[in-house]
Amino acid sequence: MATLIKNAHILTMDDQLTEYECGFLLIEDSQIKMIGEMSKLAVDSESMEVVDAKGGLLLPGFINLHTHLGMIPFRSLGDDTPDRLRRFLFPLEQVMTPELVAASSEYAMAELMLSGTTTFSDMYYFEDVVAKSCEKMKMRGFVGQTIIDMTTCDYRTAAEAIEGCREFINGWQNHELVTPMIAPHATNTNRVEDFKSIVALSLETGAPIMMHVSEMDYELTEIKEAYGFSPVEFLNELGFLDCHLIMAHGILLSDSEIELLSNARGLVSVAHCIGANTKSAKGVAPIKSLLEKGVCVGLGTDGPSSGNTLDMFTQMRMMANFQKTHLRDRSAFPAKEIVKLATYGGAKALGLDGKIGSLEVGKQADITLIETNSVNMFPIFDSYSAIVYSANASNVESTWINGVQVVSNHELVEQNLKTLREGLDSCMVEFREEVSKINKTEADI
Repeated sequence: MATLIKNAHILTMDDQLTEYECGFLLIEDSQIKMIGEMSKLAVDSESMEVVDAKGGLLLPGFINLHTHLGMIPFRSLGDDTPDRLRRFLFPLEQVMTPELVAASSEYAMAELMLSGTTTFSDMYYFEDVVAKSCEKMKMRGFVGQTIIDMTTCDYRTAAEAIEGCREFINGWQNHELVTPMIAPHATNTNRVEDFKSIVALSLETGAPIMMHVSEMDYELTEIKEAYGFSPVEFLNELGFLDCHLIMAHGILLSDSEIELLSNARGLVSVAHCIGANTKSAKGVAPIKSLLEKGVCVGLGTDGPSSGNTLDMFTQMRMMANFQKTHLRDRSAFPAKEIVKLATYGGAKALGLDGKIGSLEVGKQADITLIETNSVNMFPIFDSYSAIVYSANASNVESTWINGVQVVSNHELVEQNLKTLREGLDSCMVEFREEVSKINKTEADI
C-alpha cells in the first residue's frame, strides 16, 4: 500500500536544499514516488494510508555514522574513571555473549528509531547476530565485525576474526538492509600482517572498513615509536586509503594527514563523535579543515557507554556549541550545515548518497517527522535552527525505514519497548556480576 504524508514542512536536504513549506511526500513500496507542494497534489488518496504531518518538519532520516550497539549494558558505567577502556570495557567485553549482543542491539535500534535515526554504522562483536537483529527490527545497518590483536568474546586471535569476517561478508552481501563491514579496532591494536589481510579482504569483497583513528594521545605515540609514522601516514603505507574507509573520531589529525585524506579520491570519510570526544576530554576534531579540503564528514554518537545517548539531536547541538567555541566563531557551522552532515553527510560517507540521505524521487523512503506542537518547538523562524538548537528525541513523531513506518505517534510500530528492555535485562545477570567484581577490586586498590 502507498503512503501519503501531507501538510509537512519538507526539508529535502538535496543539493539545492529545496524546501516545501506546506508539502506532501508519496511513498510507494520502499521508494519516494512524488514530492512537492500541497497545492500541486493530484493523486487519489482514498486507496492510500494518509499521514497528516500537521505542519511538522519532514526530513531524511538521521544517519549515525559510528556506534557500538552491543554496549548498552555499559551505559553509565565508570563514566568518570580514567583509562576506562582498559579498566572496565576490555575486561567486561570478555563476558559478552551472542544473546546479550542481540538483546542490546535491538534495544539500541529502538532508541535510534525513536529518535529519528534510520541508518547506523556499528562495530562490535558477534556481528552476525546484529545483522539478524536488523532484519527483526527492519533497520538499515552497516555492521562491522571487530578485529583486534587479543582474545575476545568471539574469536581467539585476529587471524580467526578476519576469517570469520570473510564468512560474515559472504553471508550478508547484497542484503536489502544490511551491509557487512570489516572493523579493525584501531591503528595501534592490530599487527601489520593482519592489517595487510584486512586491506586485501576489503579490496577483494568491496566491504567497507571502519576503524578508530587518531583518537588517543598514546595511539599517536605508539605508532610513531613503532613505525615512524603518524596514524594516517601508517594507514596510507598499508593501503587503507585505497579502500572504502570510515575513520571514527579523527580528533588529533595534523594538516599533512588531512592533505593525505583529501587526496584519497573520496574513499575515506570521518565520523565526528563530538559527544564522546568531549566527555572523555580527548579534544575537538578539525572538522572545518577536513570539509575545506573536501573530506566527507558525518556525525556519530559512538557507543552508549562513550556518549551515553544514541540520539543525533544531542550530537548536532554539541557539534555546534563545541566547534563554535573551539574556532571562536559564532558564525561557524550554521545549523543548515549541521543537519546536512547528520543526513546526507552520513549517506555519502557510507556510499549510499544515491540511495538515501535526501528526500528525492526514486530514493529509498528513509524519513523522519519531527512534530512542532510541543512547548520547545514554538516559535520557529528557522527550521534548521529549531532542529539543532530546540528539538530533542522526544519530538520525533514518526520514522520510516525503506518505506516501512517503524515509529508512529512516538511509539514503535511492530516492537514493544518494554519487552525489549525486559529481554535485555534478563541477559545481563553475568554481566552485572562481573561489574560487581570489578567495582570491588577498584574499591580495594
